[in-house]
Amino acid sequence: QVQLVESGGGLVQSGGSLRLSCKALGTIFSVETMSWYRQSPGKQRELVASITKSGNTNYAAAVKGRFTISRDNFVSGNAVDTSYLQMNGLKPEDTGIYYCYGWISPVINYDVEAERDYWGQGTQVTVRS
Repeated sequence: QVQLVESGGGLVQSGGSLRLSCKALGTIFSVETMSWYRQSPGKQRELVASITKSGNTNYAAAVKGRFTISRDNFVSGNAVDTSYLQMNGLKPEDTGIYYCYGWISPVINYDVEAERDYWGQGTQVTVRS
């Protein structure tokens, strides 16, 4: 069973910073892409940033230059795949629930399965003006 566990949300003043973390837990063969999405009040869920296993990144135009996505890849005997979203220069319009996403190949009953979508439970980010 695979879980994405987020942490790091909270309340911050405009111009402040927060760092979100997302750990991929469970029996996993590989974590190909890890991303952060957000859903702001009255809006659809949107992609904020993504990073591939090889480190290629992609950002929404609204956050480019302010947010940085990074990740620690699992290596034998060391921790788990973890993605981070460093958010600087936060604005009130960045307020929303931030969801971690993973394109993950799980191991089920000792078989490596094809990649599929996994989502975290979401963490609230509130930016006050």
